Amino acid sequence: MLRILGVLALVVALLWAAWVSRELSEPRQQIVTVRLAETIAAFVDAEARGAQDPEASQARVLAFLHASERAVAEMGTDGRVVLVGEAVLAGDAPDATDELRARIARQLGQGGGQ
Repeated sequence: MLRILGVLALVVALLWAAWVSRELSEPRQQIVTVRLAETIAAFVDAEARGAQDPEASQARVLAFLHASERAVAEMGTDGRVVLVGEAVLAGDAPDATDELRARIARQLGQGGGQ
């Protein structure tokens, strides 16, 4: 009986150690939302209101779209899941739209739109 209890305790200890190792080694996921459509629409509206050359305006919109795509991809690293806020029905995921806008602005400022 003592031998069975010893084996059982060893199995429990090994299972617990495996669980702890898995919990410590796996990166934690963070889910955030961004209001991508709203961000893009605001930029396109601002471009449409400006009395600019249509070809230059189209180039800026295209650069903005490429920068937004790269910004979302950058944000979705290291266990971070980025959901488009317009597609999320419910939940309390943090809104990272301000971070998205800052990343887009940084990329456009670095000439990332070319």
